[in-house]
Amino acid sequence: MYWDLILWIIALVSNIALLAILLYQIICLSDLEADYMNPYDSSSKINSLVVPEFILQGVFCALFLVTGHRFMFLVTLPLLVYHARLFSRGAHLLDVTEIFRALSHEKKYRVIKLGVYLCFIFLVIVRCPADTVSILSIFSSEHGELDIRSPFLEF
Repeated sequence: MYWDLILWIIALVSNIALLAILLYQIICLSDLEADYMNPYDSSSKINSLVVPEFILQGVFCALFLVTGHRFMFLVTLPLLVYHARLFSRGAHLLDVTEIFRALSHEKKYRVIKLGVYLCFIFLVIVRCPADTVSILSIFSSEHGELDIRSPFLEF
């Protein structure tokens, strides 16, 4: 009954975590570009967050598959497949020696992913109230249960 509401709350929290991870990576790349951080520190900080981001994205996608939300699963699936392809090729980590050559590409890649994650959070926020309203409709008197607007609760 309340599992859909819990699903959307978990989806919202995981999506906010994905946004935070990605914003941190973009900030690290910007600091590297402005020469506030050395290449080793920047690439090690970003590389330590790449695999957890991929795992969280996989859980985010699998959560929709398991709960039967096919539209949201199909929307999140292409990014999961792209992450799996990057991971299988070994191209998911930044190389310390090549980081300045690939800096503009990596920033563009992460900004595009930021846009995708913002679309995901928009979809989660839009789809959540529709399920929540149907969940909260059990408090109406149509179901024969106790209505929260009942005079029984007035003192």
